Amino acid sequence: MKIVKCLFLLFTICNYSQNCDEEAARHYHQKLNEHYGDLEKSPLKAKDLESFKSLKFFDVNMAFCVKAKLVLTPEEKPFEMLTTTDRKPLYVKYGILHFEINGKACQLEAYKSIPKDKSIINNFLFIPFTDLTSGNESYGGGRYLDIEIPESDALTIDFNKCYNPYCAYNEKYSCPLTPAVNDLAVEIKAGVKTFK
Repeated sequence: MKIVKCLFLLFTICNYSQNCDEEAARHYHQKLNEHYGDLEKSPLKAKDLESFKSLKFFDVNMAFCVKAKLVLTPEEKPFEMLTTTDRKPLYVKYGILHFEINGKACQLEAYKSIPKDKSIINNFLFIPFTDLTSGNESYGGGRYLDIEIPESDALTIDFNKCYNPYCAYNEKYSCPLTPAVNDLAVEIKAGVKTFK
C-alpha cells in the first residue's frame, strides 16, 4: 500500500488568524469542508466522498480561543517523531504553551518541523493534542493545530480551528502521533469532531 505523508491543513487551506473571531472560525470550517469535498484534494476514501456533505464540528465557542504564553526551549535537540507508519519526520520542541481553559491551567508542547529540503522556510508551530473528548466526541488519536510563530511570547490559541489528522479518514496516510505529554485533562469542545 502506498503511504502518503499527512499534510498540515493550514498550508493548503488558509492562513491562521491569531484573533478570537467567530466569523473567522466559521470561515475556516467552511474551507475545511471545501477541501474535504474536493475530489482532487480530499483525504476521504472514494466511498466516503460519494456521500460527503460536511465534517462534524463542535459549535464555535470563543471560550476555547485563549491567550497563551510561549516559553521557548532553545536547548532542545531535533528528534524523530513517531507516526502511524514507520516514517519518522524530524521535529524540534520549540517551546511550551501555557494557558487556561475554563479556569484550569494547561500546557502544550509546540513543535517545529525540520524539512529535509533546507530551502523550505517553516514559520509555523505544530501542536498535536488529545483531551477528554478524544475517543468519544473527537478522534481518539488526537487533533492538530498549526500556529504562526509569534514575534513575542504572547499568542492566541483558537481550538475552534483544530482539525483531525488525515489518518482519521484514511489509513493510507502517515500522520504524527500525539505525544503523551500533550494530553489535556479538560474537554476541548471545539473544532472538528470524530468522523463517522
